[in-house]
Amino acid sequence: MFNWAKQTLANVVGTEEPIYGPSAIKSVAQDAKDTPYTELTRNDMKWAALDSTCVESQSFYLTADNGNFALLQVIYSNVVGIRTTCQFSVKIFRADPSKPHIWCSTPLNDTDFSEDKTSFYAADCAVELSEDGKTYTIKSMNDQRAIVNVKITQTAPCIVAGKDGKTLFGTDLSNPWGSMRHAFWPRCVAEGTIVTEEGPIDFKGKAFLSHALQGMKPHHAASRWNFVYFQSPSYSAILMEFTTPPSYGSTVVSVGVLAKDGEIITAGDITSVQHTKTKKDSENDWPEPTEAKFTWTGATKDGKPVEAVIEGPLEDKLDRIDVMAEVPGFVKTIVASAVGTKPYIYQYSPRKTTVNLKLKIGDQEISEEGRMFTEATFIS
Repeated sequence: MFNWAKQTLANVVGTEEPIYGPSAIKSVAQDAKDTPYTELTRNDMKWAALDSTCVESQSFYLTADNGNFALLQVIYSNVVGIRTTCQFSVKIFRADPSKPHIWCSTPLNDTDFSEDKTSFYAADCAVELSEDGKTYTIKSMNDQRAIVNVKITQTAPCIVAGKDGKTLFGTDLSNPWGSMRHAFWPRCVAEGTIVTEEGPIDFKGKAFLSHALQGMKPHHAASRWNFVYFQSPSYSAILMEFTTPPSYGSTVVSVGVLAKDGEIITAGDITSVQHTKTKKDSENDWPEPTEAKFTWTGATKDGKPVEAVIEGPLEDKLDRIDVMAEVPGFVKTIVASAVGTKPYIYQYSPRKTTVNLKLKIGDQEISEEGRMFTEATFIS
């Protein structure tokens, strides 16, 4: 039944892959053994805009001094070279938890890049990198519910893990068929506003940028994700971890950064995640985390050992996103049966309890309170 649809879907999203095993993936962790991380220049912030299947995004996380939090995201998607789409999304969690969050996601038209591919443009939308490579300006008027005029500026270097940040996929890793890369601006200052139907919201505060490239079908690259973004007055802690499907040996790939103004404390393959308590989501059977422990273990440039931990309850989730909510029901059923895909994202930002970063650098012990945003994503 629906064989024609299954075949069409397989051509686009791909069916379940064979078991290639862990030898068919080269984690960025391998490069990070010799080169823990590399600081980037303006030239390294170009959009790849691949002609083959990919999902590329720039995600700006804003932690305002007034307690508001926002995510601004440009997503560039290419489906097997047949169709390219771009989307601009705005999500705002208000300081007043009694107010519902604001969510706007709009398809973009007339998309283009600057000549050097460091800036992105579309009708009523622009994400521009400054000449010195230190500042992004994000402007959008494509949805009157959230008119964006925000600027973020580096206060710590931009980095990738290892030499180039890439994890490679393929049975011939000298000629890989897929890749994954993340570049981070771990510690930034933000200024500007997002004008909503209730009026402007000031986003003066701190910020973080992730430029991500999944150079293959996303559900083939990863079955699960964990993400942490923590900002305190003095420190930033970033964690990005994904687990491959069994086709690549259920390999865990992790990248982390600890930074302060003007300096990367440590970065690279230094992180681990434990969901210390979970509960079964009655709607989809995923193990929704309720408590977690996030750790960073590395060394400074001069060899001092570095350890950091954030742990505790995640409190009530901010949101649970059914990634396929807009997909027609029969297509969703086919996707689930064909490739075992039922992606959900759980988002948290604890406020009732104190979120502390406990940091040890050499013999120095530090504990600092801050704001944390974290996601747990289950795909297949």
